Parts: sequence; structure tokens; C-alpha cells
Amino acid sequence: MQEWKPQMPYLEQFPVAMAYVPWQRNSNMYENLDDAFQIGTIFPELNKPFTGRRVKG
Repeated sequence: MQEWKPQMPYLEQFPVAMAYVPWQRNSNMYENLDDAFQIGTIFPELNKPFTGRRVKG
């Protein structure tokens, strides 16, 4: 078995990341679940369509 080597030699310079995920508030939900399924979420505040560019704020 071969020894694992990172594809990017500089990868070992970076520490392991710690993610921060804020609590989600269950406030509003889409009424029409068929539409929510098409969108990909039942929560309107999580509806963040990809526009092909960086979103500010």
C-alpha cells in the first residue's frame, strides 16, 4: 500500500478549521410544499438562489 501524500504540498501549513453554524430560527415556512420542494427548502430565509456572482451582506 502506498503512503498518502497531499496533492498540494503546502496543505500541511494550515491548521484544521473550526466551523461556526448559527442556530436556525423556525419562523416562517412556505405554505405550498410543492413550490418549496422545487426551491430546495421549506424556509424562505434559506432561499439563496445562485446568481453566478458574489453576494454582499
